[in-house]
Amino acid sequence: MCKPRQTKRGQESPPSSPARPRPRSPRRSETMARKGVSYVTAAQLVSMVRDPRVAIIDVRDEERICDAHIAGSHHYASDGFADRLPEIAEATRAKETLVFHCALSQVRGPSCARMFLDYLSEAKEESAVKSITVLERGFNGWELSGRAVCRCKDAPCKGVCS
Repeated sequence: MCKPRQTKRGQESPPSSPARPRPRSPRRSETMARKGVSYVTAAQLVSMVRDPRVAIIDVRDEERICDAHIAGSHHYASDGFADRLPEIAEATRAKETLVFHCALSQVRGPSCARMFLDYLSEAKEESAVKSITVLERGFNGWELSGRAVCRCKDAPCKGVCS
């Protein structure tokens, strides 16, 4: 059964004391970049999506079935992602750029991207992957920005739907 889609809610930050300024924490993209993973916007991904050297990795679980997906994306659910690392490496061996996403790209997408980056750095096998990125705002942001989605049930998606 499909679960309701996650939505991002505004969060109020606690009031800060004027006598003691809060230290600036690094932005999420800065932290990810230090770990070798960066972010890409939906607009940037639109220009990348037709490049055969780019693979989109959807790590949502059952939301993919209920909410559609980005045409041509590969689906590797986050709940079994670690067990499928060798399979994912084989499927993306010839790709130069991997773009990971989940519903909001706040937890599962970035976590799986880091996990795969770690796997590649430790693996002895050959890979053309040069860049691992995460889609800002995830699938929900992609769809809300009016980008085309695919509702096919093909696994993997052949990318011919819109």
